[in-house]
Amino acid sequence: MPLRRLALVASLALCQILGWGTTFEMPAVFGRAMATDLGMANELAFAGLTVMMLMMAALGPFTGRLIARHGAARTLALGSLTMGAGLLVLAAAQGIVLYGLGWLILGFGGACGLSVPSYAAVVEREGNGAKRTIGILMIFTGLSSAICWPLLSLASDAVGWRGALIGAAVVQFLVCLPAHLALARMPIQRSAEDRAADLVEPLTLSPAQARIAFALIALATALASLMTFGLSPILLHVLEVSGATPALALQLGSLRAVFGIAARAVDVVLGKRSSPLTTGLAGTAMLTAAPLIILFTEGTPSTLFAFVALYGFGSGVTTIARALLPLSFFSASRFAQQSARLALPQNLANATAPVLMTAVIDRAGLTAGLTLATLFAATAFVAILALAVMARRSGRLH
Repeated sequence: MPLRRLALVASLALCQILGWGTTFEMPAVFGRAMATDLGMANELAFAGLTVMMLMMAALGPFTGRLIARHGAARTLALGSLTMGAGLLVLAAAQGIVLYGLGWLILGFGGACGLSVPSYAAVVEREGNGAKRTIGILMIFTGLSSAICWPLLSLASDAVGWRGALIGAAVVQFLVCLPAHLALARMPIQRSAEDRAADLVEPLTLSPAQARIAFALIALATALASLMTFGLSPILLHVLEVSGATPALALQLGSLRAVFGIAARAVDVVLGKRSSPLTTGLAGTAMLTAAPLIILFTEGTPSTLFAFVALYGFGSGVTTIARALLPLSFFSASRFAQQSARLALPQNLANATAPVLMTAVIDRAGLTAGLTLATLFAATAFVAILALAVMARRSGRLH
């Protein structure tokens, strides 16, 4: 890996790990303690995540305009500054008002500092060649919980959850903010030919076809998110109801993240032999097959392992496709704008998925919940298949 790309990936990966780990992943460590100290129900404390995701969804188009006007690195710097402020507000909360305000601020910070602006920073520097670098970046950012949960737990044991949140805010101010500002000062070294290539559309699409392509990408990625984000928080419950002992459910559940990271690594190794479309088809096919294993087989350890393997591997592969599909249908110069627009339906799906899937399984049973998950994944597969047909008819696959 060239030194410049290595520095880019290292800087962005570190900040994404810290960003996701101290915001979205943080309630897994502190949620119940915060609820107890603030005198609120656990559900209300965890609803902060929904507030954050809804805020990120609403600000998706704004993020795209911000990146277009000021560049991805400066947008990321604003995200670090705002996430740090949100963490300080949460640390100072004594009731629901400041608690909710803190999550609103974190939602603003997440819109500017998580995922989309990070990928846009890569595309600004590498154009259509950014796919491999984004894949490498996603391997590392998938480790956010594994890295940050132990650190947050140790900090909480030492100084309590409020002190740990203050420490997380300091990390945003003293690590992530300077890293993003340094990236903003770093000149983007690209030739005139490379910049001209950024303006070239990968496919010959009419305006109407481009709108259809965008709608299909939005549909596929939102439905895949409804399935993956919906099952993830209740995965242990699904495994236990399907026949696993609590110990086996915990072991299998821990493997899900391993399969997800492995899937991202395999996609990076395949490189140009793979494409976001083929990756998306493979991922949604695995997500469709995963719940069918539980629905039509006995809940033996081997079948439950197969379910977790398909679900984990499919989730990891689909995550890569979700990030890179815009590059298959729109020029690199339009990547940030289109990705930010796609953040609206994706984050809405992320916010509603756990509540929806939990409600269906609790009220209608596991079979109904897994049937719904299968329909989500299968419809996403059909949407990506339609995109592949459109791409083949309009030009070449990317």
